[in-house]
Amino acid sequence: MKNEVKTTTTQKVFRILLALFMIYAGFSHLTFNRIEFQTQVPDWVPLSKDLVVILSGIVEMALGLSLLFWKKQRARIGWALALFFILIFPGNIAQYLDGRDAFGALNSDRARLIRLFFQPVLIVWALWSSGAWKAWRNSKK
Repeated sequence: MKNEVKTTTTQKVFRILLALFMIYAGFSHLTFNRIEFQTQVPDWVPLSKDLVVILSGIVEMALGLSLLFWKKQRARIGWALALFFILIFPGNIAQYLDGRDAFGALNSDRARLIRLFFQPVLIVWALWSSGAWKAWRNSKK
């Protein structure tokens, strides 16, 4: 897979928005939403819920910063971010199944269910905006 891929202006704008969202989300994991994010950690995870929230916040910030600044590895970072979204999805499912409220807005089964449908959107967003799909397709030619 070629490391650097040209992206459109629209992809760049959406990549920057996603990166800023990830940095903000990571920061919120470490500060003002720390307790709220603990509700998403499934009970079967064999680590402290607080540790999982802290580590995931650090990963989110690192991925967001990398997506903004590490141009030569942007496609690989897109794949890493997509994988991260897949790995945290069981937490969202557990939150729905266990009926755990969070963030004020996730206070009903309906709201928690709707949220589950946004995870694939985030995965596609990461792959498209980073040029990861294009890089993968180009590598197959």
